[in-house]
Amino acid sequence: MGKEKSVLIPMELFVNLVKHHLLQIDGLEGKIRSGLEAKMKRFEEHQLYSTYKMSPDPEEKEKARQDYLDKKGIHKDFRW
Repeated sequence: MGKEKSVLIPMELFVNLVKHHLLQIDGLEGKIRSGLEAKMKRFEEHQLYSTYKMSPDPEEKEKARQDYLDKKGIHKDFRW
């Protein structure tokens, strides 16, 4: 089995997760959900950018580039 990767999260999200799961404090679900969604969005963007930069396959590289620009909201008229 390969080395497991780590994920960094903001301190506020970590504290909210601890409060919710270990201290059983309710009412933090919205903050936790939005924090995790933001992290997933950044993770997906990073994956697309990495694929665009590192893929040896030109078709896969171009698809990742277009998907990355779509996620970033770059208008098609401003792309090369």
